[in-house]
Amino acid sequence: MVEKPPIIIEMFYTLTCPNCRVMKRMLDEVLPQFNDRFVLKKSMANSPIGMVRTMRLGIHAVPALLIEKQIVFKSVPTREELVNKLSSY
Repeated sequence: MVEKPPIIIEMFYTLTCPNCRVMKRMLDEVLPQFNDRFVLKKSMANSPIGMVRTMRLGIHAVPALLIEKQIVFKSVPTREELVNKLSSY
């Protein structure tokens, strides 16, 4: 049986954003239920590379969450919305 590679979740954040902290904490609590299906990558939106990437992706506010390079949330979702979205993959 061939195992699928983990799905990459990328979160764009800044250090001073209070909503980013909320989303990080929620992801840290929710992702363990999905075992190794997802890999979380955190990208600082106000770093030089982060600014270029956010402009290319059309992200104008943080937190922003991408799954498989597709923007799925541009703000903090409810816990239920996050779990439902992750379950659909």
